[in-house]
Amino acid sequence: MKLNSLESIYQYYVKDVYRYLYSLSYDHHTAEDLVQETFYRAYLYLEDWKEERIKPWLFRVAHNAYVDYQRKASRSLVKDAAFFEQMVDQNTPESTLLQQEIHREIGQMLSQIPDKQRQAVLLVDFHQFTYQEAADIMGITLSHIKITLFRARQRLRDMKRKEELG
Repeated sequence: MKLNSLESIYQYYVKDVYRYLYSLSYDHHTAEDLVQETFYRAYLYLEDWKEERIKPWLFRVAHNAYVDYQRKASRSLVKDAAFFEQMVDQNTPESTLLQQEIHREIGQMLSQIPDKQRQAVLLVDFHQFTYQEAADIMGITLSHIKITLFRARQRLRDMKRKEELG
């Protein structure tokens, strides 16, 4: 698909950008505001963009908008796992209930790990970015994203083991 206008880019990527920003902020209104900020910034610089792949660049813009928002925030927000409850596939009541429980558990576990680790897991494991693309989006080196992902996954495994034992 050739994306040559902001409108077509918006239509194609708005849901992905929203989910990413919601996963970071855990607040619907904040995520909506940051989506608008992301596409406003994209509008300002779209003419200068020459690369083939726009999704990693757009996620980088979204990441920067989120970082700017965090810097401006005067206090931290309470984070919950409501995001994962909205992503449930509704085939049967049993599968719906099982998926809700799994998403709630994943969301709860992700909310307990450091912000950088959560961002790395979301970009690579949920949004299927390559390590290099995720590193570029987060503004860190390739080796740093690998270390961050390793630590995040290790922490998530440890949390899962403790949950199963306790």
